[in-house]
Amino acid sequence: MIQDGVKSVETEICSFLMIGQSNMAGRGEFGEVPAIDNPLCYMLRMGRWQKMREPINPDRGIFEGDFHSGLSLGASFADAAAKHYGQKIGMIPCADGGTKMCQWMPGELLYDHALCMARLAMRTSKLCGILWHQGESDCRSDEDVALHRERFVTMIGRLRRDLGMPDLPVVIGELSYHIGERWKTEGRHLVMNAQYHELATDLPNCTVVSAAGLTMKKDEIHFNSASLREFGKRYFEGYLNLIKPQ
Repeated sequence: MIQDGVKSVETEICSFLMIGQSNMAGRGEFGEVPAIDNPLCYMLRMGRWQKMREPINPDRGIFEGDFHSGLSLGASFADAAAKHYGQKIGMIPCADGGTKMCQWMPGELLYDHALCMARLAMRTSKLCGILWHQGESDCRSDEDVALHRERFVTMIGRLRRDLGMPDLPVVIGELSYHIGERWKTEGRHLVMNAQYHELATDLPNCTVVSAAGLTMKKDEIHFNSASLREFGKRYFEGYLNLIKPQ
């Protein structure tokens, strides 16, 4: 039976949930790198799978100028996955720029939206993993950094439970090592990265991918287009290493 707007059975699309803040949503500039045009790559729009095009994850504007929806790591992740598996890959965009960890906790709007979209995607695809990048907004407060690990573990545990998938793979990307001084992280972003590596050893089926060597836009907070392309490939490599038989 063909569902409205869908021509594929559930097992033909492997989907991934994109959550976090602006570096997951993507702020890469158009035209700086070649567009990805893979017929096996899809994105969720209005509950239907549509051919992937960027921006995959348009989110609310935070500032003017360079702070706009753009290229994201999700595109090169999907492209790498589709080429590796030779099957359709679907991205579920739910990231929102400028958001803090406390806004992603169970019961908050961002959590409920991501859960709703993931459940909707599961009606027409096989949910295969969660991609997470967030933390810059928390790095301006010692308290938020101190609570980040506990909050993240709580959030992921509840999300897996609510989705009925206790072993759903989770891939976390490090924060940039080169966030500009004007963002007043005062080294907290390095503490956050260390926390992510620690919690990845505590959480089952969770891994962290490196941001080493990636470069920033002139705003000194967002990865540039070329680095987002590379980051997406690293996310997929991390995912592959996570799910391979031990």
